[in-house]
Amino acid sequence: MHYGEDQQLTGSQASRITYTLESSLDSVNRVEQTAEQMAKKAGVDEDEVFRIAMAVREAAVNAVLHGNSYDPDKRITASFENTGDSLVIRIADQGKGLDPDTLPDPLAPENLLRGSGRGIFLIRSFMDEVHFKLLHPGTELTLIKHLGTAQTGS
Repeated sequence: MHYGEDQQLTGSQASRITYTLESSLDSVNRVEQTAEQMAKKAGVDEDEVFRIAMAVREAAVNAVLHGNSYDPDKRITASFENTGDSLVIRIADQGKGLDPDTLPDPLAPENLLRGSGRGIFLIRSFMDEVHFKLLHPGTELTLIKHLGTAQTGS
């Protein structure tokens, strides 16, 4: 099992990092911190670093909580890649799978006070592209931030 304890985002090997982690809050924190480091290293402005880290945290929480239901036998995998044009972050769980079309619209009047559905909404609003892939079992979420758009700030 590779936990990547000592891996720092330095040098040429930093283009892609992958972790396999247990379904815990510690793993969520690790994934968020790695995304934050990666965004800073890519030269993204502070507001955008915050948005990327928040989106990645939401995706990791979804994987641990909704995907794996905190099952100690299930893992999440997280990969971080800087392609030069984009930051590409993939988070996968081993759960029953998620169909994004079945998620409630958090902006619909009947859902405004409900907590569910907001994570994916946040992820979609903070990232440039979000892709879902069913893995059988599990779901892989790919979050992409184009570096050309990331530096302008908004």
